[in-house]
Amino acid sequence: MKLEELQQMKEKMEDGYLPQWVVTDPEIYNLEQERIFSKTWLFLGHESELKEPGQFITRMMADDPILLMKNKNGEIKAFLNSCSHRGTRLCTEDFGKKKTHTCPYHGWSYNLDGELIGIVAGNKVYGEKMDKSEWGLRPVPRVESYQGMIFGNLNFNAVPLEEYLGEMKWYFDIMLGRSDGGMEVRGLPQRWVAKANWKMTSENFAADPYHVQTTHRSAVEMKLTPTDPLYASYGHQVVLSNGHGINVITSATGESANKYQGMPESMWPMFEKNLNKEQLEVFSKVTNFVGGVFPNLSFLSSCSGSEGTKHNHLNFRVWRPIAPDKVEIWVWYMIDKELPEDYKEKSYKGFLATFGAAGTLEQDDTENWARIIEASQGRMARDRKLSYNNVANYLMGFDNVEPDENFPGPGIAYPTCYTDHAARSMHKYWLELLMKESEGEG
Repeated sequence: MKLEELQQMKEKMEDGYLPQWVVTDPEIYNLEQERIFSKTWLFLGHESELKEPGQFITRMMADDPILLMKNKNGEIKAFLNSCSHRGTRLCTEDFGKKKTHTCPYHGWSYNLDGELIGIVAGNKVYGEKMDKSEWGLRPVPRVESYQGMIFGNLNFNAVPLEEYLGEMKWYFDIMLGRSDGGMEVRGLPQRWVAKANWKMTSENFAADPYHVQTTHRSAVEMKLTPTDPLYASYGHQVVLSNGHGINVITSATGESANKYQGMPESMWPMFEKNLNKEQLEVFSKVTNFVGGVFPNLSFLSSCSGSEGTKHNHLNFRVWRPIAPDKVEIWVWYMIDKELPEDYKEKSYKGFLATFGAAGTLEQDDTENWARIIEASQGRMARDRKLSYNNVANYLMGFDNVEPDENFPGPGIAYPTCYTDHAARSMHKYWLELLMKESEGEG
């Protein structure tokens, strides 16, 4: 893709427009793999999934299969899930516990530190020349954690994770670090494939409460959500660095009918001990946190169930790109370790009824994402002339919504969640990364 085309796109984004054809364009997709997914921090899992030495989980970083395991010293290690002999995928299980991992092809085996420790008929077929220490598993270049969340990066020179998260850490501390025991993953991550583009799914969470009243109309009719068409607009949309964003949704009054998202009062002293005054102010008033970490990690902290039976839960999700028009969706359910078991179980059931492959709200979204793909694949949508008739509209709040200087949290906070400020920020950062290396290309 030529620099001139990317430059034209940048100019359109400055005006609040995004070309429709970028959703399904194969050339854009290939650039994203090279310049975004190989160089940004990608979520791999939560530390609670690896409680004991020997436990392992298998994940994906875009197209790269990853094996994470806890060694004897309690350290979490991450490697390319590929035998160093012929490149065979080493571990085919989603999770488990083992002292060693043995390749199903030729039987090479590796310990919990990724070291090659066994070669079938080694001395007889390789002699004494081969140095096993040179043939261990290939480690993920960078692996770092924040509040139990494990991220990986294929770029040795990437900025530290905490620097990349930036102001998002302040909000993560509310969701992930409010209670003494932290959070834990309950159940297994749900996983399924959908007809969608990762940019649209990420945007849906980080920047688009505007869709809720229409897309999720069934939830309104079942009295799971309010009938007020503006109910998801109340609160603040906060634009953060590096394309991240969060919506801090409240009620029409700016308060919440359920303090601390309806969490049991027995938990409140922990919140008040672990969070600062400003974080408590935001947490006490919020109904939903919904947002995303660029490029493809999203989250939602909300309550499921009808009035009187609502229970808080937190879900994190990854939109793994597998084609311009296809994503693999991963969803983790998380809950405070210190909560009573009865509360956890009711919360989990509420989560399953609304989110995940069989959830009512999830099916609403995936239907619309598929329709975006269907409408963006034809000749009219893929015309690269970049006329104003061939773009998606990101003009909401463009020149009529100013930041709220009194918002207690970090970032640029706008006093409504019905605005496209976070979406424009996300897509501008996306374009900035695509253009980074193109500037030196002819």
